Amino acid sequence: MSARPAAMLERAAKGTAAFEAAVHRLTDAGLTRPSYLPGWSRAHVVAHVARNADALVNLMTWARTGVETPMYTSADQRADGIEDGARRRAGVLREELLAADGRLAEAFAGLPDECWGATVRTARGREVPASQVPWMRVREVWVHTVDLNITTFDDVPHEVCAALVDDVAAAFRARPDCPSVELRTESDVRTWLLGAPGGAEPVAVSGDLPSLAAYATGRPVPGPLYPTGGESLPKLPAWL
Repeated sequence: MSARPAAMLERAAKGTAAFEAAVHRLTDAGLTRPSYLPGWSRAHVVAHVARNADALVNLMTWARTGVETPMYTSADQRADGIEDGARRRAGVLREELLAADGRLAEAFAGLPDECWGATVRTARGREVPASQVPWMRVREVWVHTVDLNITTFDDVPHEVCAALVDDVAAAFRARPDCPSVELRTESDVRTWLLGAPGGAEPVAVSGDLPSLAAYATGRPVPGPLYPTGGESLPKLPAWL
């Protein structure tokens, strides 16, 4: 029997609530203003998060039935869904977000314990156990809450910040376009190495955990970061 990822499911629920609360704070006119993501309004971000919920429902269906059910039928379908959602009236878009979040919560709650070990495939073609899907949602809702441009990584739970840096470090470990960087929390409690090993001496970048997570994910950094010897911060490749 596969273990149900209870702690990660709880984090996904808390992150979803935080995103919904941030959207609720926005006025209808505020939804049309730019997000942090180039070319996207806040409405685009909300539409994307709603469509991502439905895409993850597809993966839960795949895990439950054993029938291949991709997140999206194509890249065009994903992009069109975001654009269509961003054009909806603000009230309709908010309702669609809540409905999609509800469908995903039901899918998580209804997946039998023995199905959490089933293999599914992400939109990028990576095969993962279904137990990784709640983390995919945690990552999505917390980072995109910051992308709404009304909050910062200081508002993201520290355990989520650490998991995000873990995720980035794993993704960047073998990327030749990533400079060699060692991230260090204050007092060197935790460190992460970004970039392919065996190359140049890494530039050490120290700071608090929210700022390191923001830097690693390419988002606005809420606090100071300190590169080795006062150098400028190395430019990291795009994460997601």
